[in-house]
Amino acid sequence: MPQRKLMIPGPVDIPDAVREAMAVPSMPHYGRDWIHLFDETRAMAKQVFGTQHDLYIMAGPGTMALEAALGSALEPGEVVLIPSNGFFADRLVSLVEGLGLVPLRVSAPLGKPVLADAVEAALAEHPEVKAVAVVHHETSTGVLNPLEKIAAVARARGLLVVVDAVSSMGGVPLPVDAWGIDLCISVANKVLETPPGLTLLSISPHAWELIRARKALRGWYLDLRTWNWYAENWGDWHPTPVTMPTSNLYALNCSLKLLLSDGEDGLQRRYAEFCGAAYAVRRGLEALGFPMLTEDAYASPLTTAFCLRPDVDGACLRQALLDDAGVMISGGIGALKGKILRVGHIGMARHRDYVVAFLLGVEAYLRRQGLDVSVGKSLVALDALTC
Repeated sequence: MPQRKLMIPGPVDIPDAVREAMAVPSMPHYGRDWIHLFDETRAMAKQVFGTQHDLYIMAGPGTMALEAALGSALEPGEVVLIPSNGFFADRLVSLVEGLGLVPLRVSAPLGKPVLADAVEAALAEHPEVKAVAVVHHETSTGVLNPLEKIAAVARARGLLVVVDAVSSMGGVPLPVDAWGIDLCISVANKVLETPPGLTLLSISPHAWELIRARKALRGWYLDLRTWNWYAENWGDWHPTPVTMPTSNLYALNCSLKLLLSDGEDGLQRRYAEFCGAAYAVRRGLEALGFPMLTEDAYASPLTTAFCLRPDVDGACLRQALLDDAGVMISGGIGALKGKILRVGHIGMARHRDYVVAFLLGVEAYLRRQGLDVSVGKSLVALDALTC
């Protein structure tokens, strides 16, 4: 396969050290050596999550953990308020409906955040709501929803707070305990820079109260009581109910050590790297005449969504970037298909060589279309890059 640079919202290009960490002999998912690796990895993950409470590392995608969280904590027929402003919020609505729960949307236009005031107004009108479930980073639009304020509104009413942090954890501040988040889900294959296969789920004491009180049946694998039983009864040698992808855990362990090599300073430095890459890309695209879909105040530093110039075909631009610059970006999905393009800044995409390759690739495409674009016109904000 030709070498290419992944600049998509995930999965990501990973550091060589993380890739090499996976090249270990097969090992069992139980026993002394496994427990040491598992417990060390979980402790580092809890540091990234900012939680002192339970955190489970599970085999599967983030959607699986979201289903486990909501299905374990809520009874069929209960109402879940969902801030809705993109494709993944829509998916969350479908997931909630599939569990026999009742979704209540609070909507905002695509490219706009759902504000806490709108959530508060909806909760005042609908006292039957039992939980608020939020997609923190809506990668379909590049919006970072104001999670801290939304969680505070829900917490003030004693509601369960469930957060889809699949595309945000480790990339922006998200202190789970300080913000009162009860169930927070992320994955290893986006900001945490490892291949797909593992998901992470933090669980507050409030969430455990609801999980243990739930009367309806909830399968076996996706029932968090199953995971809790193994953690409590077999935790000293076999802490999970199923076989785990052991090589993936080696990768996650390595990636977390790199991220936390300087403790909290390492996290802050990584946040700054994403912000610098996003700023350089946004300003560079604007210099080339591409409007941003999302205003700066609510734009995620992890994914940039930009609108197409009227003289540019998005599919052709994407293909040209892949063929000529070796850069892969994403198109719009759902209602935004054909209207926007999306650039990821996670993984290696936050680095200077990726950003420059992308921006110069866009310039070259525009020139091939007969447009007057000087070489380097888009490189107006490279000083923002820190890696």
